[in-house]
This record gives sequence, C-alpha cells and structure tokens, in this order.
Amino acid sequence: MNKSIIFIYGIFSYIIGLVAQVWFIFYLGEWEFMSTTINSQHPVPLSTALIINLALVLIFGLQHSVMARSLFKKYLTKIIPQASERSTYVLFSGLALGLICLYWQPLDGFLWQIDNKIGKVLLNAGYLFGWLFSLFSTFIINHFELFGLQQIYLNLLNKPEPSVSFKEKLLYKFVRHPIQLGVLIGIWVTPSMSYSHLMLSVTLSIYIFIGLKYEERDLIATLGNTYKEYQQRVRMMLPFSK
Repeated sequence: MNKSIIFIYGIFSYIIGLVAQVWFIFYLGEWEFMSTTINSQHPVPLSTALIINLALVLIFGLQHSVMARSLFKKYLTKIIPQASERSTYVLFSGLALGLICLYWQPLDGFLWQIDNKIGKVLLNAGYLFGWLFSLFSTFIINHFELFGLQQIYLNLLNKPEPSVSFKEKLLYKFVRHPIQLGVLIGIWVTPSMSYSHLMLSVTLSIYIFIGLKYEERDLIATLGNTYKEYQQRVRMMLPFSK
C-alpha cells in the first residue's frame, strides 16, 4: 500500500477515534448543547434495554480486547500493512464507542440526583478531571504511538519504529493504569446517576478490569521480569502502598 495512503488512513482513523471519545464524554456528561444524551430520550422496557445495551458493551469489549491481542495482530498484519495496524484499532474503537452513543437504550429512574449548585459544580469538575487525567496519562507513555500516529509518520519517512521500552514516569510511579483510572473517575463521578448511566458505568467497569487482566498478561510476555517487578511495587488502580 502506498505510504501516503497509509498516512492519510491513519489521520482519518485518529480523527474518528478522537471525535467518538469527545462525543462520548459530552453524551455521558449530559452537556446542555448536546441534542441527545444518555438521559434525554424516553425510557424503554427493561428487557429491551438489557439486551441492546449488553450487546453494545459486548461489541465494545470484544473489539478492544480481541484486536489488542498479539495473535489477532499477527493475522491482521497479513492483510494490512504493519504501520496501519494501530490506526485500524483506533478506527474500530471509535466506531464501537459511537455505537454506544447512538443506540444506548435509556432506563427509567435515578440512583441519585444532586440539585445543590455547589455539589453539581464539584461533581462536574470531578467528571472533567477524570477524562483530563486519562488524556494526560496517554501523553506520559506516548499518545502518538498509542493512537497510531507515530507508526504512520515513521512509515511515511521510511524510518524504523523504536523498540518497546518501559519507563516509570509521573503517574505511572503510583498506579499501573492511570488511563483506565481516569476513565473510571469519568464514568462514576456525576451529579446525576440515572439507572441508564449506572448500567453503562457498571458494565464498562467490569470490562475494564477484565481487559486489564489480559493486557497485563501481554505486558509480562513482552517485558518479562521488568513488568513483574513493577506489578509487585505499584498498585493497579489505587495509589496506596501495599
């Protein structure tokens, strides 16, 4: 495949992934300028919501976990160039997240609703903090490699990709997975927790912890004792000493 086409494809995939993530943040946060949010539509029967919503999370989870596995990557790169493998992952991640925003089925009722103005401001600030915390964490380890931009850029210049390395920097000195920690903060810290929001938060949280188990297996396979020793010293999510 032409290197310029790979580069354009990678930029397109990054934009789709970025737009989907921003859309999801506004969709879940119920920002006023959004025409459709997680609680803006009429509730549907519980059985309908359970079937459709669980299917959406399953699609999202399988896409994230299966496409991240080395065996899948091995077969995928027989079809597409190696440089575009991560971009393809980002593209399908964006599409899977977009499906949730488009087709998530609302449930009736709320677990909690905070009407106090100061409380709402604080919780909305916590919501934004979680997503910014997650975004910042991607730049600590290499945002551009994580989202496929480094790969397509080096491929365009005909330069080899750097070898895999592991460094403990900033937030990664305190928790092993600050990106996912930020996501958990983002999906749980809210002044208005509807049952629809609760279902999404619970199912995504379950997926995150299942997915991290597989991710850590891959990290051990790649980094060996270096990562095993890191596991012994640093907690997965909560930054407290063992």
